Amino acid sequence: MNTAKFTIKEFNKQFKDDNACLDTLLKLRYPQGVFCVKCQKVTTHYRIANRKVYSCEFCGTHVSPTANSIFHKSDTSLRSWFYAMYLMSSTRCGISAKQLQRELGVTYKTAWRMFKQIRTLLGETNYLKGEVELDETYMGGKAINMHAAKRATLTGRGTADKVPVFGAVERKGKVIAMKVPNTDRITLMPHIKNNVAQSTTIYTDEMSAYDTLKQNGYAHEIINHSEHVYVRANVHTNTIEGFWSLVKRGIDGVYHSVSPQYLQSYVNEYSFRYNHRKDEKPMFQTFLNQIPSHVQRAEQL
Repeated sequence: MNTAKFTIKEFNKQFKDDNACLDTLLKLRYPQGVFCVKCQKVTTHYRIANRKVYSCEFCGTHVSPTANSIFHKSDTSLRSWFYAMYLMSSTRCGISAKQLQRELGVTYKTAWRMFKQIRTLLGETNYLKGEVELDETYMGGKAINMHAAKRATLTGRGTADKVPVFGAVERKGKVIAMKVPNTDRITLMPHIKNNVAQSTTIYTDEMSAYDTLKQNGYAHEIINHSEHVYVRANVHTNTIEGFWSLVKRGIDGVYHSVSPQYLQSYVNEYSFRYNHRKDEKPMFQTFLNQIPSHVQRAEQL
C-alpha cells in the first residue's frame, strides 16, 4: 500500500481555491513553461482575472490549462474536481458518487459524471515479465439479491449472465485486467501475448484455455484447483485471486452493482491503485500526473 501521506489538511492548504488548482494544472501540462505558438518560443504567461486562461506577455495569445482535459467546459469548480480526485485516491475500495454528492453539494448526476471522467485517466498499458499469474473471474450480482424481474431473465446457473474479466499479475509487480467476451483460448491468448513477455514463467489453474502456453514460448506451471490443491511450493494463483477479492469487495461494498458498459473503467480504477501502491509520492499526485498524457491522447484523436 502507498505509504506516502497527503492529508486533507495538506490538500486544503495547497488547493484553497480554483486559482491554486488552475496554477497546478498549468504546471502539470507545461512543466518546461508554455510554448507560445505565435511567438514560437517559451514565454511567461499571466493569468487573466475571472477566466481559466493565461495570456502570453508579448503577444497576448491565450492558453487554457483545462482545454481538452476532463475539466473541459465543466461548470463545476476546479477545486471540486480536485477534491473528487483526492477522495478517489485516498481509498483502496473506492468511493461512491452518492458520498461525493453529499460532500460537494452537487447533484448525483454531476457527481457520477465527475467520477466517470476521472476514471478515464486511470487506464494503463503494462508489460509483465518474470513470474506472472493468470486467472479469470466473473462480475455480476447473485440472483438472490436481484429484483424479481431481473431474476426472471436469467438463462442459467453459475457464470451465466455474468461478465468475464481476465487478469494477469506480476508477482510483487503490476496487474492488468480487462473485460472479455468469453474465456476461450482464442480470446485470451492474444491478450497474453500482447501483455506478457515470452520466456516468462506463468502460473495458472487447470483451465484448458491455457493449455498452449508452452507452445507459445512460456514456461507454464499448473495448480489443480479441481482437486482442492491451492498451493504447491511456489505454484499458486493467490496473488491474482487476492486482486479479484479486492475488486469484488470494493464493487459490492461501495458501488453495489456496475453495468457491463462501464465495468472496464471500474476495473481500471482498482488496477491503477494496485499498480501504484508502492509509489514514493502520494497517490493523489499520481492521479494528477495522469492528466498531461490523457490530454495528449485526446488531442491525437
